[in-house]
Amino acid sequence: MKQYLKLKLNQKLSPQQIQLMKLIQLPTIDFEQKIKQELEENPALEIRDNSNDVLDEDFSNSNEDELNNESIDNEDINIEDYINYDDTPAYKLNYNTNNDAENTEIPFASGISFTEYLLNQLNTLRLNDEEAKIAEFLVGSIDNSGYLRQNTDEIIDDLAFTQNIDVSIEKLKKILSIVQQLDPPGVGAQSLQECLILQLKRKPSNKQINLANNIIENSFDQFSKKHFNKLIVKYDINENELKAAIIEIEKLNPKPGNSFSNYEKPIEQITPDFKIEIDNNALVLTLNNRNNPVLKISNHYNEMLKGYKLDQNKTKSQREAVQFIKQKLDSAKWFIDAVKQRQETLYVTMLAIMEYQEEYFLSGDEKQIKPMILKDIAEKIEMDISTISRVANSKYVDTPYGTKLLKEFFSESMTTQSGEEISTIEIKKILETIIENENKRAPQTDEKLVKVLQEKGYKIARRTVAKYREQLNIPVARLRKEI
Repeated sequence: MKQYLKLKLNQKLSPQQIQLMKLIQLPTIDFEQKIKQELEENPALEIRDNSNDVLDEDFSNSNEDELNNESIDNEDINIEDYINYDDTPAYKLNYNTNNDAENTEIPFASGISFTEYLLNQLNTLRLNDEEAKIAEFLVGSIDNSGYLRQNTDEIIDDLAFTQNIDVSIEKLKKILSIVQQLDPPGVGAQSLQECLILQLKRKPSNKQINLANNIIENSFDQFSKKHFNKLIVKYDINENELKAAIIEIEKLNPKPGNSFSNYEKPIEQITPDFKIEIDNNALVLTLNNRNNPVLKISNHYNEMLKGYKLDQNKTKSQREAVQFIKQKLDSAKWFIDAVKQRQETLYVTMLAIMEYQEEYFLSGDEKQIKPMILKDIAEKIEMDISTISRVANSKYVDTPYGTKLLKEFFSESMTTQSGEEISTIEIKKILETIIENENKRAPQTDEKLVKVLQEKGYKIARRTVAKYREQLNIPVARLRKEI
């Protein structure tokens, strides 16, 4: 009985509802592609070139439910329900008419890969056939960061099994040293320490470089743990000399391959779904016109139905053709309705968020962001939380203070010692400010940060401070230490 009741209470979404949820979730660029796909697959659907026409009638059709339930097996199809359908539905909302938004394209970087870049350099060197094969194998084993992650024994085994090349340790190290002479400096290293040493050896020799090289080569563990006093004593130097050497080390690239491999990836471009402007101290929300295509039913298909209506002698083949047309028209009409509903959902949701966070959008001060959860917006506009989540997780808004992801405005609340509710975003900003202004010689631990926050009226646990610090990509106190 319990199992039966559970099954009865399960909510099932229709295929059309699922498709609508997917449409709502799509970012602007993906939505454009979906429109193009529908236009290609359904000849009954067209896009109107002149989107500025004034429309008198709403898209909704009182006969739609009756239409969808109509059977093709009836004596006659109610053609009027199709040919009188508003072919230019008025589902317009406010939107940005900036032509630049329409013509913006996602750029892609072109050029050779990181591996090809290394191989091209390798081809300029004088190597015999076996040396060239080993060198090419080593280059092919270098990852996108520029490192050779395998140790010497593993490389020798791989060469024997995959290339049928038997090579000694001495010869392998010799060829590896050749590969490590390629650009960018540090490429082909098997550890961070070796990577830094390779780069330092490329630099002109001076007191600072020599000291930096000595520290990395012989005292890497102490350096990485920032035991500066031990380094000063060990190398009999003063604080300024150590600082000069550290500055040289900080100029090095710990991942030499990244500077090149980043160019291989497509340059991601964010297209805002909304735009918020300030006009006379009032907020104005517009919807990106890319989200506002003006779709209509094909005139050609309407004419075909009109011809069928006028024909007195309807054949079986005509009825079959009209059945096909009806399916395409139903699909086109549903898609137009779905686009309209998507637009309304996006606009209403963003409007509610804008009104909820009005103080922030007027000032740009992130400390003015109120605590806000999905439920707050869902209740405000009487929509399901899952719908709000779909909008917030994938949509961007262009504000006077930059382009923001909607989900960034959602945060939990905490109560100060004075009883005031504030957003966790505000706590993070305060924490970030405290760390920025701390004594770099003696950075504050998480325990000390808790005390500082408590003094400011924010009662917060140490583990929470640690969580917020990690979310801000701020290292622990020991790694923030400077001289």
